[in-house]
Parts: sequence; C-alpha cells; structure tokens
Amino acid sequence: MARVIINGDDLGMNERCSKAIAQAIEKGLITDTTAMANGEWLGEALSLARHYGFTDRIGVHLNLTEGKPLTEAICRYPDFVTDGVFNKGAMKLNRELTDDEYKAVYAELNAQINRLKVADIPITHADSHHYIHNSLYLLPVVAQVCKAHGIRKIRLQRDLAPVSEAVKAEISGYHHALRLSGFITTDHFGRPEDIHDRDIPDCTELLVHPDFDRKGELIDRRGMSDGYPIGDSLPDIGRLNGVELISYSVLK
Repeated sequence: MARVIINGDDLGMNERCSKAIAQAIEKGLITDTTAMANGEWLGEALSLARHYGFTDRIGVHLNLTEGKPLTEAICRYPDFVTDGVFNKGAMKLNRELTDDEYKAVYAELNAQINRLKVADIPITHADSHHYIHNSLYLLPVVAQVCKAHGIRKIRLQRDLAPVSEAVKAEISGYHHALRLSGFITTDHFGRPEDIHDRDIPDCTELLVHPDFDRKGELIDRRGMSDGYPIGDSLPDIGRLNGVELISYSVLK
C-alpha cells in the first residue's frame, strides 16, 4: 500500500483558508499543513491548531512573495519588496544574491521560523510559498536556515507532473542534491491532478490548498473569481485511492 502525505499549504494566510485547513484535517482529507509565519491570521490559526490537536503536523511555509516581511533589512531590496510588501520578485530571480541580499533573506526566513518556534510549534518540515525553495539562487539560503533550526525534512520539486525528459533530469538532479545535503524527503511530489488515472507511487507528497468557495464548500483552491476562491471539491485521496495516509512527522 502506497504511503501518501497530503499537505494543505497557507495556514495563517487568512481566516478562510486557515479554517478550511482545520476542517480538512478534522475530516481526514489532509495529513499535514504548513504555516505562513507572516500571515495576517497566524495567531488565530495556531489557536485553531491547538484546539483541534494538530500542532504536531505543522511545517513552515517559507515566504518571500506575499504579505509584509517580518524584518526591515529585506525592505531595502526592490527585487523582493515594494512599499513594505513582498512583490513576487523572488519568483523571477535569475541571478545570484549579493552578500547583503543573502544576509537579508536569511534574516527574514530565520524570523519566520522563529515566529513559529516562539509559539511552541515543533516544526516538522519545510516548503515554500510559490515554490521559492526550488530556485537555484534561493535554495542555498533556504537550506542553511533550515539546517540552523534542525529542520531536516523538505518538499521536493513537482516530479509527478508531465514534463520533458530534460526537465525530468533537472528535477532528479535537484532531488539528489537535497538528499546529499542531508535532507529527508518523500520519493515523489505532485498535485492531485497528477495522479488521475494512475497508481500513486509509494512515499508521495500531494499538495492542496484547502479553502471555502462562494457557497461555503470545502475546495482545493486553484484561483480567485470576484473575490472568492474557485476550485474542485477537496478530494478524499486516501479513500478514493486505497493508500495509507501518513504524516511528515513519521517520515524517515
């Protein structure tokens, strides 16, 4: 039986998605979540986690692309911040960081991790908003800050999606580098649509974005329309696919 982790991203980003994540965990539709430490609703979201008993299933959702940073130094760099708000520049970064930028990014990610640790969250794993840790230029600082905090489990690149052989080779090299660096990972990573009409490989992480649509239905958010999340109903992957759902906390 394939072992599968289902991670709900964006805990703490806002009230709606945080409550959706709590409901999804309670219903057994997801196994884990990652918290956006600079999210506007983080405190309330962590209170929900304590109430529903899933503080041992929370990782850190490292963020350089949305919301307000927790530190001041990174605000000096327009490739990351505009008018005090992250500007998604990290998603398009195509150069090495300067020494000062590296220090500022490290300080920001360090502050995000510390905000969860101060709240007594035993951080189980790391991933990132908009996949910034997949960047060749940001992975070194992400790896350094995670190791400094003893975070040894990290999300892979999306290898279950249909891609060219050249891209597959790049992804395989990235995964090999993570493991050589001492990180513990799943064997595969993807989205629910990647496993339609196929068996789920053993030791897979699937990413979803639990949220509520206009009617209050629990969905996997794929976008926004008229201010409301849109997407398909959040799938019951464990029951539909006959897999064993596990948590990052037991991954070895």
